[in-house]
Amino acid sequence: MNILFIGDVFSAIGREMIDQYLPLLKKKYQIDFVIANVENATHGKGLIKKHYDEFLFQGISFMTMGNHTFAKKELFQYIDEADRLIVPYNQPKALPGVGSREIMFQNRKIRVTNLLGITFMDGKSQNPFEAIDEILKEDQSDIHIIDFHAEATSEKVALGYYLDGKVAAVLGTHTHVTTADEKILPHGTAFQCDVGMTGPYHSAIGCDVEGIIKRMKMGIMTPFQVAEGMGQFRATLLSFNQNNECTHIQRICIDPDHPL
Repeated sequence: MNILFIGDVFSAIGREMIDQYLPLLKKKYQIDFVIANVENATHGKGLIKKHYDEFLFQGISFMTMGNHTFAKKELFQYIDEADRLIVPYNQPKALPGVGSREIMFQNRKIRVTNLLGITFMDGKSQNPFEAIDEILKEDQSDIHIIDFHAEATSEKVALGYYLDGKVAAVLGTHTHVTTADEKILPHGTAFQCDVGMTGPYHSAIGCDVEGIIKRMKMGIMTPFQVAEGMGQFRATLLSFNQNNECTHIQRICIDPDHPL
């Protein structure tokens, strides 16, 4: 079985990249199951119902979120019916949504869990190590993939090794920059610090570069503007054998300098 995890989908350009490249990748790599982080899919922050439905139509089986989950208030109106959406499990308990979902697919129970990091983040989330322990107590899935939406590489690495042999994969999101550290850990868990961003290519993690430069050089707090222009596609491919062991992990990077 081949599972594709698509990194943070950012704005209309990110959605267009999925429309353009996902069918080609499915054919090239014989992809069976698709997961995507979509917390930035609508204008760079949040997810409206229209775009949720578009992703379902494009063949994305599960969608994960992050620290911008509720940036679009429309989500409160449809979240209870969005049975393919996975919000951070360790977000404040007062917030709605499901943080870990399981589906039977090709005679395998596939579970996807979304977790938020706490290092350099807002500090309101439950400790992710404690949170995942809660899930693992009841987990009977064949393949369990974690989207760890976190800032610090050290926190991501630590969770990866903590879960080595307990889950199928720990894949990082949030920083929008693909890391070249994909590996299979000693006890069989696939790991990567960050899958990267599917969105604007010439940008500062999705935003217009000039505005970011003004902020950093002159301290002018201009509003973030979504970058325009060419796009990029970032994803990670996971391959599993009949024993549900991950046998291969591969970065997929498509952009004007690295065509498919």
